Amino acid sequence: MAYNKQIFKKASDIVAQRRRDALAQCEIRRNDCVLRFPEIAELEKDMASSALAVTKALDMADGAKEYVESLKNKNLSSQRKIAEILESNGYGADYLKPRFFCKKCEDKGVVDGVICDCLKDCMRAVALNEISDKIPVKEYTFDNFSLSYYPGEKDAAMSFAPRDKMQGVLNYCKNYAADFGKHSESLIFSGETGLGKTHLSLAIAGEVTKKGFNVIYGSAQNLLNMLEDEKFGRSRLDYSVEESLLGCDLLIIDDLGSEFSTQFTLSAVYNVINSRLLERKPVIISTNYSIDEMESKYSPRITSRIFGNYRHLLFFGKDIRQLKSQY
Repeated sequence: MAYNKQIFKKASDIVAQRRRDALAQCEIRRNDCVLRFPEIAELEKDMASSALAVTKALDMADGAKEYVESLKNKNLSSQRKIAEILESNGYGADYLKPRFFCKKCEDKGVVDGVICDCLKDCMRAVALNEISDKIPVKEYTFDNFSLSYYPGEKDAAMSFAPRDKMQGVLNYCKNYAADFGKHSESLIFSGETGLGKTHLSLAIAGEVTKKGFNVIYGSAQNLLNMLEDEKFGRSRLDYSVEESLLGCDLLIIDDLGSEFSTQFTLSAVYNVINSRLLERKPVIISTNYSIDEMESKYSPRITSRIFGNYRHLLFFGKDIRQLKSQY
């Protein structure tokens, strides 16, 4: 996938910051150890002198090879002594080495003149973030999903208490996020408005993102608008929205059914659903529509793809947003 210069710069800045952070933390650990164990400073000084002596050895006419070898052995001996000091005091032998996010390129973003995979992943994440709706994921977690807003008593029309059902939904979503993989099953959340569907989908997004997976979250209307702009040449993005929606690790489509329907949107919804289904890439859909309403709005072909292959989680209760406004 091709990315514009702005995305490349943002990703490069992120990778560069990782390197600065790793080196800064390494220096903090080193300063602490030098204060605790002054002999480490002396050994480091010997190693620096050896490195300087190697450059001088280049001008030697005779015996340069043997001299450099002796300096090398001296350097290795100093390194071993430092490791012994660290290990004998409860530290790891590599405690004073930088802990880079990417060991392959050491957070430089390039290996042998070729862009490292970590920088490519970072560019992809930046691009996906630009596509996703700007929703504060940190505000929607499993921890602040309160079951107290759901009735604990059985409803006259139902043989169960909504709170009990929602406890099961919450537990399922937690386990889904904890066990998420690139081929996890797809989910559809359905129920009346204000029952927590968006909250739980964003809680899943937050946990899955922490594990390093690429997630796109967006309302059906916004995502379809972006696809339409791309289709008819109105997009200002230098990368493919369609390719991103089809290729991300997890796609979350919020409020499916609320978008304005056209022949294009119906075709786009089918393409996204069917393509990701064939590739076994998970999707989470939230909707206020029932199965019959979905079938009426889209078609049996689209509806059967969703309800025939997705795990269906029904949300019960009263509009939480209204209940919160009363407090």
